[in-house]
Amino acid sequence: MKVILLAPSKSIHTHKWAMFYKEKGIQVKVVTFPSHYSEENASQVDTFVLPKILPGKLSYFSSVFALKKLIKEFQPDILHAHYVSSYGVVGAMANFHPYYVSVWGRDVFQFPQQGNVNKQLVQFALKKADVICSTSKVMAEETNLYTDKHVYVTPFGVKMEYFNPESNQMKAEKKIIGTVKALEDKYGIRDLVNAFAIVHKENPETELLIVGDGRQRKEYEELVVQLGIDHVTTFTGRVPNEEVPDYIKKMMIFAVPSTEDSESFGVAAVESMACGVPVVVSNVGGLPEVVVDGVTGIVVPKENHQKLAEAFTQLIQDPVRASKMGEAGVKHVLEHYNWVDNAHYMLSLYDKTLKGEEAL
Repeated sequence: MKVILLAPSKSIHTHKWAMFYKEKGIQVKVVTFPSHYSEENASQVDTFVLPKILPGKLSYFSSVFALKKLIKEFQPDILHAHYVSSYGVVGAMANFHPYYVSVWGRDVFQFPQQGNVNKQLVQFALKKADVICSTSKVMAEETNLYTDKHVYVTPFGVKMEYFNPESNQMKAEKKIIGTVKALEDKYGIRDLVNAFAIVHKENPETELLIVGDGRQRKEYEELVVQLGIDHVTTFTGRVPNEEVPDYIKKMMIFAVPSTEDSESFGVAAVESMACGVPVVVSNVGGLPEVVVDGVTGIVVPKENHQKLAEAFTQLIQDPVRASKMGEAGVKHVLEHYNWVDNAHYMLSLYDKTLKGEEAL
């Protein structure tokens, strides 16, 4: 089988799919825009960079000619575009079939609402698609606002050989609350810092661990100083992906207090549960879908650091409950979000498509 992944090369999700296909003996080629190119990932997976001659969305028209030429040379069995509002449009214009489109989040939650042209672009790409995929049920429902086709739920999943409860340090003396996200308000980092400041006053043994980097990092570093919690707060900056499980396993509580519905799946929350760490998430996007409220974690209202702090306090004061949530989280991920199972489901869709069968 030959597959073209029309997607951002630098995305960890694109790379994970591409490497899985490669390991399965599938000939895979990643096709990406120049601004989304990763030299490191391209060293492991054959990657083609689309030319960008014209500005903005006009670049799609110049890109499609290069894509058509590549398709003629590579002769793929499947063309699979990820992110419907950009790569999905380019793939649709190439007019190749079988054509898959995977929606990611902002491309269906926000992009089509920003003007009639954007809405038409999304509808055009979905109309051309033979199969449409979404990482969550809530995003599948949003996608059906722009198409009447069935949308298959294909979660990203996590690699359990890396994300697992082995060497979990949750029972250690330090009570660490943390997250692994880009440092921006849309991921609720400011809410997390404010909530932790409340919790720390009553629980001086707590610490805050923020893993990741982003354009608002300096603001948050200044905020922890203002709140007097800088001595118990650690900003690691960006860390290699293979080190992420080690940081998660240091935490007693993992927080994902995102503020936008474009948080379509909640990979970070699933990774945390896989490590046996209970999660506290906001009620946006796919987060309430992947976290079983009161069982694997706690769901709180978005942009409400008071409720966030209350949830943290509940788990800190009841470590037995927190431990049970961690155990339930591991079981939940094994049953629903094991990467191997999720990836094989996508391959089963490919197989059915190539055999002319309708996937169920």
